[in-house]
Amino acid sequence: MGIHERDAGALVGAYPVCGTCKKSAVLRDAWAIWNNLTCAWELQATFDRFHCETCGGETEIAWEIDEAFRKKRIRRLNDALRRGDVLHGAIMITSGIESLGEDARTAILRSVQTFSDFSEDNDPHKEHDFGAVDHGTTKVFWKIDYYDRDLTGHSPDAANPEVTHRVLTIMLASEY
Repeated sequence: MGIHERDAGALVGAYPVCGTCKKSAVLRDAWAIWNNLTCAWELQATFDRFHCETCGGETEIAWEIDEAFRKKRIRRLNDALRRGDVLHGAIMITSGIESLGEDARTAILRSVQTFSDFSEDNDPHKEHDFGAVDHGTTKVFWKIDYYDRDLTGHSPDAANPEVTHRVLTIMLASEY
């Protein structure tokens, strides 16, 4: 995929493979030091030489990305946000939702939290980041956006909760 190791290290779902055969049986030169307290070897340093067990020789590495794993993780994090289970996230409501009153807001939030009617039409990327619910005759949309932790731009990796602040916005369909 042409991703550099320094970028891949923070990208959830990325893993190194042999640049020749694309197998993941890659070894890296490293030093380890014995820790007398833990009675175990601890990684001390890594070096730039790689060996492929499949090819049987020295190799350059390439990076692959497990997109299915990434989608599943984003979906789980989005579902958790809707349920109120995410540490780095916020739930916002628009002035239109606010104007409906406390009982309506509570019912709408409960509908968003329990929403499960995901389909190809409303969830083409399979990330559970958009939905529509009805409150009586009122159509309500909700969506999830991914920001960096400083809330100054897009998240560098929506699958990584350590670098992402999720924002769930609940709005009247007429406000979309």
